[in-house]
Parts: sequence; C-alpha cells; structure tokens
Amino acid sequence: MAIAAAAGLILIAAWQDFKAWKIRNWTVLALVADYALLALILWAGPPGAGILAGTDSASPLLGDLAAGMLLLTIGFVLWALRLLGAGDAKLFFPIGLFVGLNHLFSFAVGLAAGGIVVSLALQFPVPLQYQAWLALSRIEEIRKSRKVPYGIIMAAAALVAMYLRYFGV
Repeated sequence: MAIAAAAGLILIAAWQDFKAWKIRNWTVLALVADYALLALILWAGPPGAGILAGTDSASPLLGDLAAGMLLLTIGFVLWALRLLGAGDAKLFFPIGLFVGLNHLFSFAVGLAAGGIVVSLALQFPVPLQYQAWLALSRIEEIRKSRKVPYGIIMAAAALVAMYLRYFGV
C-alpha cells in the first residue's frame, strides 16, 4: 500500500510540474513520510537486525538514505547552476529513498532515456488542429518556452526503478 501511495504521489508531483513548473513542498514531504512508514513496516525486523542494519541485509535503510542524499546533492548542484528547478531538486531526495542505492543505475538510465525522448519530442510543434486540447496546448507552451518540466522525466524513471526494486526483476 505504501508503494502504491508513493507511486501516486510521484505522479501528482509530475502533474504539478507539467501544469505549472512547480512541485509543491507538501508532495515532497508526503513522499518522505510515506517512505518512513514503509521503512517501519518492512525493515523494523527482528532484534539484532533492526531498521539500521545496513545496505547488505534485509534492512537497506542506510543505502536508501545514501541514495536520497546523493540525489539531493546532485539536485542542489544542478539547481545552483540554474539547470534544474528547486522543486525538481527537492524531489530527488524522496525518489532516492524509494529507488535505493542498488537501483540508482536503473533510475539514471531512465532519466537519460527520458531526457533524450522529451528533448527530441519537443523539437516538433504540436499541429494547430490539436492545440485546442488542453494537454497538447500545454506541451506547445512548454516547447516554445524551452523550459522542460523535469519532474515528469524523474517520475517516469523513478516508477520504473521502483517497479524493478519492489516487484523484483
């Protein structure tokens, strides 16, 4: 249930970014709270193991925190260089928590692939007859502004990496 809630919150963040190039703080905080609940449910295991057992045991909390902090640091640097919005930078932390250290590579591959697809797609204008549709009108506005809502790409990559992590492939 916590994984489904996280997926829903990540989709909400992507929608917020698509609509207004902003990811609300409540979404990021709700994701962190959801992860805390998940950590308590999954990894507050038997005595001796505990929630802080480390990255190689059944309790990967430390690896998840490391992934979250690494992505947050990268996001902060990209924000400081004005390559990423503040909401996107903040969203990296809870995504890192849910993706975990062992699935950061699949997340990074998803980010790269999504970035390529979106940048190629935004090279082509939306035909005039379809611009009356709100979503396609917004895509045309995004294309003209050259400001990419990276939260959408991050969300897609995170959902794939979370699927790989929690539903095992």
